[in-house]
Amino acid sequence: MNTSSQSQSNSQVQVVCIGGGTGTFSVVSALKSLPVEISCVIAVSDSGGSTGRIRDEFGFQPVGDLRQSLAALAEPRSQKWIQKLLLYRFSKGEGLKGHNLGNLILTALQDMVGSTTEVLEIAKEMFQLRGSVIPVTESAVDLQITYADGSTAIGEHLLDESPGNPKDIAAVALIPECVLNPTAAAAIQSADLICIGPGDYYASIMACLMVPGIQESLVKSKARTVYLSNLMTRRTQTHGMSAGDHLRGIERALGRKLDAVILNSAALPPEILTRYAAEDEHEVVDDLRADSRVIRADIAATVTVEQSSLDTAHRSLLRHDPKKLHSVFSQLLASKE
Repeated sequence: MNTSSQSQSNSQVQVVCIGGGTGTFSVVSALKSLPVEISCVIAVSDSGGSTGRIRDEFGFQPVGDLRQSLAALAEPRSQKWIQKLLLYRFSKGEGLKGHNLGNLILTALQDMVGSTTEVLEIAKEMFQLRGSVIPVTESAVDLQITYADGSTAIGEHLLDESPGNPKDIAAVALIPECVLNPTAAAAIQSADLICIGPGDYYASIMACLMVPGIQESLVKSKARTVYLSNLMTRRTQTHGMSAGDHLRGIERALGRKLDAVILNSAALPPEILTRYAAEDEHEVVDDLRADSRVIRADIAATVTVEQSSLDTAHRSLLRHDPKKLHSVFSQLLASKE
């Protein structure tokens, strides 16, 4: 039985999603009804919200983005209550208010087992999920931010500090020194398709791509590499950055060209753009018209996702639509050589 199951898994198309947060949630939701095996390689330098509070108290790797990817793997019909539990946030209770139940479950497993990679395998079996969630590194790391003026700061949550007058970011790095999780390396090297993004450019995407070992694993991989562009800029991180700016930064980090770029081609609802503009955030400009690698499609949701007042982390109002992404990924996989 196990041999047959393993053989079936090996014969499936292997897709690796790199990033974290709500962006990866949308991609996984789009992919999971396709005949693919999904592995999510997720950033672990989060230091804000419920995740940050738990990290400060217990000293374990942050689990917020890992938990969101686990929830995304749950089937909406047969496992809807698993997804609801993993996403549930306490609205009252001294010490519990604002905490996410999924974060607490994973933290309890960390306390019992130690290895976050092993914890996620246990959670996968416990919740009977199809697919894997893998921390990009097994080390406890922080995000070091270097600003254009040469100053530095440590802590991913500081990316959103002083939204009224943010400092331009030159680069980010992970400290202390770390290496790519061997399980993540194996997934990347055996992948048929690798999707980078969407997600916070520095907090999710670069926090993964800065891990030593990513470049080498991609060299060994025969996968088609795709960047799924963010829909909107972020005032405190990517103000004024075009699609080309995002792409060039990612390619510099990887030391290689990507095979494809997916951009939204549909007009976004004016009322949503107005809400973003009030925060000086805008649609990512498509300046890649001459780039033959670009796949343009209607991939944006038309309704906003309103954030809970108990959730202190920054969340995007506008997300990618999993049903629309499903169509794009279906075509990508069908055209895979």
